[in-house]
Amino acid sequence: MKTQLYSQSGEKKSDIELPAVFDSTIREDIVSKYFEAEKFVLRQPYSSFSEAGKRHSASGTISHRRHKWKGAYGKGISRVPRKKMSRRGTQFFWVGAEVSSARGGRSINHPLGVYTERKINKKEKSIAIASGFAATADPKLVKQRYSSLKETPKVPAVIESLPNKTKEVMSAMKKIFGSAFDRTFQISHVRAGKGKKRSRKYKSNAGLLVVIGKDEKSKCSGLDVKKYDDINMRDLYPLGRLTLYTQKALEDIKNVA
Repeated sequence: MKTQLYSQSGEKKSDIELPAVFDSTIREDIVSKYFEAEKFVLRQPYSSFSEAGKRHSASGTISHRRHKWKGAYGKGISRVPRKKMSRRGTQFFWVGAEVSSARGGRSINHPLGVYTERKINKKEKSIAIASGFAATADPKLVKQRYSSLKETPKVPAVIESLPNKTKEVMSAMKKIFGSAFDRTFQISHVRAGKGKKRSRKYKSNAGLLVVIGKDEKSKCSGLDVKKYDDINMRDLYPLGRLTLYTQKALEDIKNVA
């Protein structure tokens, strides 16, 4: 499979041969399976502090025998763990501690932060990643993902190297993607509804995925710039994402895939 190679300024240069991974059969069933399994790997651990509610010098074995020092015989109190606040002679003033029913005690049924990963075969992983890259070269899947596009640009786009300045990048993207330029840069807007009050005020589109070589360094605001080794399935899913590759990225893909 061949595609168009563009210069840094976005001008057409020549045709370039794509690696064999772009000719792979697209298995949407395996892709969705891997995408769901990846959620468990990338999940943010969340749990309570392991010692929360347990940092008291509270005894859980207060004696209820007669004539026992620090005992609770005849006082009509429950057997919950207690910590001593003060005393007067043999009379003690206790408060409940440690248990979930006591003030400052441990929580009950709190999240443990331990999750079981969903297993997926290594062969299925490789098929899913190959399908994800092949989908970036399929005009039908690109049109299906970006249904509002009037004209589907020639995919995938390959550039010699990414310019250093954002202004130059924007100029090159306009020439390469044409009417699809509005979809290339991430645009954030204020979310509608109650989410604004729940630490997710802004919502943005995915933007363009730029795949660079392992030896390249580039950072551009508004674009999702990643190396081949750092790409996850959530970067390519749903299938058909607008993607720009550098020449060195294609060489790395050819050596690995």
